[in-house]
Amino acid sequence: MICLPMLMIVFYAFTTQGNEVLTLQFTLDNFLRFFEDSIFPSVLWRSLKIAINTTLICIAIGYPCAYVISKLPGNKQSLMVLLITLPMWINMLVRTYAWRGMLNDSGLSNEMKVYIGMVYNFLPFMILQIHTSLSKMDQSLLAAAEDLGASKWQAFLKVTLPLSLPGVISGITLVFLPAVSSFFIPKLLGGGDFVLIGNLIESYFISTGDWNFGSAISLIMAVIILISMYITKKLDRQSKEVH
Repeated sequence: MICLPMLMIVFYAFTTQGNEVLTLQFTLDNFLRFFEDSIFPSVLWRSLKIAINTTLICIAIGYPCAYVISKLPGNKQSLMVLLITLPMWINMLVRTYAWRGMLNDSGLSNEMKVYIGMVYNFLPFMILQIHTSLSKMDQSLLAAAEDLGASKWQAFLKVTLPLSLPGVISGITLVFLPAVSSFFIPKLLGGGDFVLIGNLIESYFISTGDWNFGSAISLIMAVIILISMYITKKLDRQSKEVH
């Protein structure tokens, strides 16, 4: 049952529209259509760029936040983690609608609004993953580094940062994958004219009714996501082997 939706997407992606069982025809035209029209690859590239930039921003904001939280006493750490997770109890769609109301008359570009929505919704995943790695770190290693003459900055670069990399990599996975396929954040905050790959898939499935082409786009995205997961998993394994 879990694999059935994916099998249906594969089936539609490699067949022509309006197929019946007796006249079933397999084709690669859906994929050729995607790459032959310059619009679709440009939308894919824009989606990847938005997702990569969102991930980098979440790292830049999330790591210092997680580091500061990890240095707090136990009860204050729990309180801060609760405050970070509290907005996540509200449906993401509702939170995005709230941002839409706040940003409507802000004068910001649609792209900037999308970035704000993306970072706000996915930042907690980055903070929590990094905080988990930092909180599990053996603090005696930092004391040993200082005993050997390392400054706090050197101890951070040589001990804290390498040991927290598994959390960073897990955070990258949890931010990049939903960001690259998101469709309602750019739809609500992008003013309707900021189209990402998720919006294309939604459009061809719901508005246009071209399930075959929509399935082909979904399959292309699935391959990109699998490649991303493989890379992050390999980096995670390498970081653990080093330490």
